Amino acid sequence: MQQRTINRALTGVTGAALAGMLVGGVAAASHDDSAPKPDRLLAQQQDMAALKQKAPEKNTSSETLAESSSKSAAKKPDAKKPDAKASTSKDARKKADKGPKAILSGTTTASYFWDDGSGINGDTGAPASGKPMQKGLFASPSWPMNTKVKVTYKGRSITGFIGDRGPGAPSHDGVMLDLDTYTFRYLLDGGKPDSKYDAGTGEGHLQGVKWEVLSWGSGAGTKGEPQPLG
Repeated sequence: MQQRTINRALTGVTGAALAGMLVGGVAAASHDDSAPKPDRLLAQQQDMAALKQKAPEKNTSSETLAESSSKSAAKKPDAKKPDAKASTSKDARKKADKGPKAILSGTTTASYFWDDGSGINGDTGAPASGKPMQKGLFASPSWPMNTKVKVTYKGRSITGFIGDRGPGAPSHDGVMLDLDTYTFRYLLDGGKPDSKYDAGTGEGHLQGVKWEVLSWGSGAGTKGEPQPLG
């Protein structure tokens, strides 16, 4: 009897002790700051939601910057296109450079004339080629009629043709070209003659005129270096 009574008493004490320990643990847990509280969990969830909302905004900003950059690039002017006028001028110069090349060239002293049958200034009649006197008609003591010739003096040039014979006696002194009055005056100073019979400068000869034969004519005459008349 006594032993049974003792066992019951121990069982009661042990149960009470365990219950006390459980109550103490729960109380301690309720006061533990490290345990997550409902309010704190709610705040963390709200922070996460806010971060998720900001992330798309950053992406949107990046996309906006990318679009702005592409628009700026599109607005940039293209590389300067070549000036049409400059291109045309260059093409013209190229064509000029590709013009007829001289078959023969040299220098001489040139005089001027205008033979139209008037008898003025020793006019001996119409040009020997049968063509009327005109600008760009030159006389040579030996070259074939209709030979195409380019003459240059002080950077100015005129292209004409052989349409008459001359000079006569002066050709024996090295004057191998007779130019029409207008060509003579233009080569001299770029001006115009007082009349077709008078260059208007007092000058009767140009020394050092460059001549270039561009093509030989089919008329009477001799190809090659100019020869004195007769």
